Amino acid sequence: MFASQDILQGCMEIVRQSGDIIREHWAKPSNVRHKGRIDLVTQTDLAVEAFLKEKLADLVPGAAFMAEESSQSEREPDGLCWIIDPVDGTTNFVHRIPQVATSVALWNKDHVELGVVNIPMMGECFCARRGQGAFLNGAPIAVSRAESIGDALVSTGFPYDFTGRLERILERLAIMLPKSQGMRRMGAAAVDMAYVACGRVDMFYEEGLKPWDFAAGLLLVEEAGGRVTNMRGEPLRFGDVLLASNGLVHAEAVELLGPTDVL
Repeated sequence: MFASQDILQGCMEIVRQSGDIIREHWAKPSNVRHKGRIDLVTQTDLAVEAFLKEKLADLVPGAAFMAEESSQSEREPDGLCWIIDPVDGTTNFVHRIPQVATSVALWNKDHVELGVVNIPMMGECFCARRGQGAFLNGAPIAVSRAESIGDALVSTGFPYDFTGRLERILERLAIMLPKSQGMRRMGAAAVDMAYVACGRVDMFYEEGLKPWDFAAGLLLVEEAGGRVTNMRGEPLRFGDVLLASNGLVHAEAVELLGPTDVL
């Protein structure tokens, strides 16, 4: 039941509806609260999360929730669980930069069954169901065909608690910037992952991501023909440094960045 096309369609409709909240709040002042010095939360985050939890509870009765603004755990769930980031890119939202996404994934025991990443201010809704491919606004998508880092546009992000990680972050930039075609920082990991899936960028890496940042995007990339691992090329576990690519540049990326990972 949880892997059915009907469940995916229902999830997409709910996530698209939640985008109306983001669009409605876009023109209004944001009531910003600080979870950390640069880690922000707004009334929009809270409103979207509440809406999603209410609607998704009816879609898959009995499924648990792991949501950014209310979850007390970041461990891999044991059973069915909705993994939700209501507003990925809250700082972008506060500054009215449109790379703002809602990310919803349905986790089952040890993997993601379906994922939706909606970027409402861009009118783009990405979705994937395990074994059924990945799509953007209903059209199939695929990763790029870049075969080397020299031909790759690379995306990255910076964790909120970057102070203790700064040396590693700068080391990776020093490696990738001169070797790649260029680097981008979207400010929302779900957007980065969706862009890898549809071939806009060829590779993405980031340290310090939470499960709700990447769960839906992980399935998007894999179903679009790409690869997602930790920075050493091993199966990704919650808490690992994430490396996503079109697959063709993955081995080279692991060779370059793997030594920078801290076990």
